[in-house]
Amino acid sequence: MYGYMTWEWKRGIRSYLHPMVFAFLYKLLQVTGLDTPYIMIKAPRLMQSIFSAIGDLYLYRLSDALYGGNVASWSLFCQMANWFIFFCLNRTFSNCLETVLTIMGLYYWPCIRDSSTDYPVNRKWALAIAALACAIRPTSAIIWLYVGMLELFLTPNKVKFIMLEVIPIGSLVLGFTCLLDRLMYGSWVIVPLNFLKFNFLSSGGDYYGTHPWHWYFTQGFLVMLFTFTPFSITGIFNSKNQKLSALILWALAIYSLLGHKEFRFVLPVLPIALIFSGYAFAQMEVSGSSSTSVTKKKQVPRQNLTKWSPKLRLSVFFLLATNIPMALYMSLFHQRGTEDAMNYLSDEAYKGRVKSILFLMPCHSTPYYSTLHRNIPMQFLDCTPSEEKGQLDESDRFLVNPLGFASELASNWSVPPSHIVLFASEETKLRDFMIQHSFKEVRRFFHAHFKVDRDLQSSVVVYVVNHT
Repeated sequence: MYGYMTWEWKRGIRSYLHPMVFAFLYKLLQVTGLDTPYIMIKAPRLMQSIFSAIGDLYLYRLSDALYGGNVASWSLFCQMANWFIFFCLNRTFSNCLETVLTIMGLYYWPCIRDSSTDYPVNRKWALAIAALACAIRPTSAIIWLYVGMLELFLTPNKVKFIMLEVIPIGSLVLGFTCLLDRLMYGSWVIVPLNFLKFNFLSSGGDYYGTHPWHWYFTQGFLVMLFTFTPFSITGIFNSKNQKLSALILWALAIYSLLGHKEFRFVLPVLPIALIFSGYAFAQMEVSGSSSTSVTKKKQVPRQNLTKWSPKLRLSVFFLLATNIPMALYMSLFHQRGTEDAMNYLSDEAYKGRVKSILFLMPCHSTPYYSTLHRNIPMQFLDCTPSEEKGQLDESDRFLVNPLGFASELASNWSVPPSHIVLFASEETKLRDFMIQHSFKEVRRFFHAHFKVDRDLQSSVVVYVVNHT
């Protein structure tokens, strides 16, 4: 058994429920003899893509139940055309599965929509999905707290809702995850409690950087929506769906209270905003009609492409022309160097040419063992949050003084690593060090055209020790 366990698992702020899904997949590949490096790399992404497809299906069903087939079709178009959905939703982040579960859960909640023969609501299913989402990612409770309070306000039998549904279903899911974590951790660990303490009570996430309170409203969520923004805003006002529009606002507002912010944190409400974009497009398709004409109560036949109004054609072209290049660039080119380097090292390891690897780059820059799939010693720069405020971790110490840090590491080598991987921005400061320790450049991979949160990391360089 080999691999690397990050600090989150040592502090008990992650549940084993989400990685267990992929562990089951890996075991299945092993049993069937399909556990080759290539398939082991691609299989988790393919599994997540299946989850994403289920999310697309439920987005269509939710839109159809709310507004009818016209809006549902346009909502699905918006979901598939949005650059950030294309870029992010097929990744194996817990946020991605949380997003799928959020759309599924919203579909079943009675407080979100009316029940029908074609699309019946089911509050017990809704609660089970919500509890599962919270088990996978505790911050999902932000969304379900809003939905739960709304349901409590609207339901006529509040005691039954709490005593016979919320408590039993929530306890069942929590009990199952606690038992699973007890088995895997080896002791009783209440992950949601530890997660709450670290991220909310002690602001532990701030260690990895902070943004101003308004970042989601002025930058983050707008970048995710991108050119869909005006259409979503139009759909919000014209649809008059205060429940879902308030849910988006609620989630953005609560996440804004946290210092540490990331795009993926608010991913679960992005599909909801895209449903509103779909509503706006359905309105344009039924040009000249009132806003209610796009709903299922006054459904109209779908128009042929040639009969679209110039405004609708221009809008569709505008969205595709802006989102497709963005999606392709961010998915195929931007920051691809670390993955290319690991694919190269995986091939070299398969041929027996890699003995050990040192990554002189910020922590978690590469896919690490999830791409290599070989029991080879590897080391990267640790970035575990320090108990003492202001104390630099290995990653920060290296970026402050690359030569001094690398020299300190080398002084403790009994045998040097066979390969060193680093970004070009630090390589320029370590060339003399590499020559002194008999390392030579063997491969260089393009990484990025522009900097994100550090100096420009234009390429990833792989060095190999020269024994001659």
